[in-house]
Amino acid sequence: MAEITNEIMYELLKRVHADLANLREDNRGLRQDFISLRSHMHVMQGDLNNLHGTMAQVLVRLDRIEDRLELRELAEAQARFEPQP
Repeated sequence: MAEITNEIMYELLKRVHADLANLREDNRGLRQDFISLRSHMHVMQGDLNNLHGTMAQVLVRLDRIEDRLELRELAEAQARFEPQP
């Protein structure tokens, strides 16, 4: 069995220290990637919210147009003559 000396312990500690430094650097890179992904997700959520708002406005305008042209009454009257499933 090999004898454990201070030199061997020192070399092992240097390796552990180097591995920890590499892990810290990798961790920093992962953090930056997560921050970037979160930023993109927030932008996409904002875009979806804008689309929902725009769609709601279009539906309100469509309802007003249908009411003004009295298309709803025509559609309801036509529905009576459509075959039932």
